Order: sequence, then C-alpha cells, then structure tokens
Amino acid sequence: MSVEKFQVEQEELETSILLHIRGELDLAAALTFRHALEAVVHRTDKALILDVGKLTYIDSTGIGIVVSALKIRDELKAPFAVRHIPSGIKRLFDLTGISGFLNEGIEGTA
Repeated sequence: MSVEKFQVEQEELETSILLHIRGELDLAAALTFRHALEAVVHRTDKALILDVGKLTYIDSTGIGIVVSALKIRDELKAPFAVRHIPSGIKRLFDLTGISGFLNEGIEGTA
C-alpha cells in the first residue's frame, strides 16, 4: 500500500491565499502544516482558503490545526474557507461539529 507524502503548496491570488493540501495529514505532518498556516493565517488583506481536494486522510491533530486557524481567522474577522472536501473527510468534519464553520467557498475568490 502506497502512502502519499503530505504536501502543502501555496498559491497567492488577487483576493485570496490558497493552500493546496495533499496526502495524509497526521501527527507526522502536523509541523509542516502548522508552519504553512502560520506564514499566512494572520494576513487579513486576503481570504485564506484550504483546498483539501487531494487530502487522503486527516487525524485529530490535523483537525485541531484547522480549528485553530478557524479561530484565529474568526478573531481577525478575516475570511476563511475549506473547499473540495472529500466525502470521507467531510464525514469527520461533520462528526466533530466543525463543518458548519467551514465556508465551502468564498464569493469572488478563485
């Protein structure tokens, strides 16, 4: 069984910062993900969007980091969204109760 290595790619658009997340987001990848978010989470000039369409797995550590980013963005009153959520990960977000807080898209962003 092949496990896809965790990767974060940042794309800066006119009105948003897009982080493309791929692979397995678990304890081993948490530091990489946290560093990628820390670099942009406090920027209020653009919406922050996590594109998780190629995320194959997330554990409680990864969910905790997403929740932390959500809280920071909420305190800053800055737009935050998670989009292209795979069905298995969506079920986890639903079970943890965070789905309602993750805007699946932000108007006017690509």
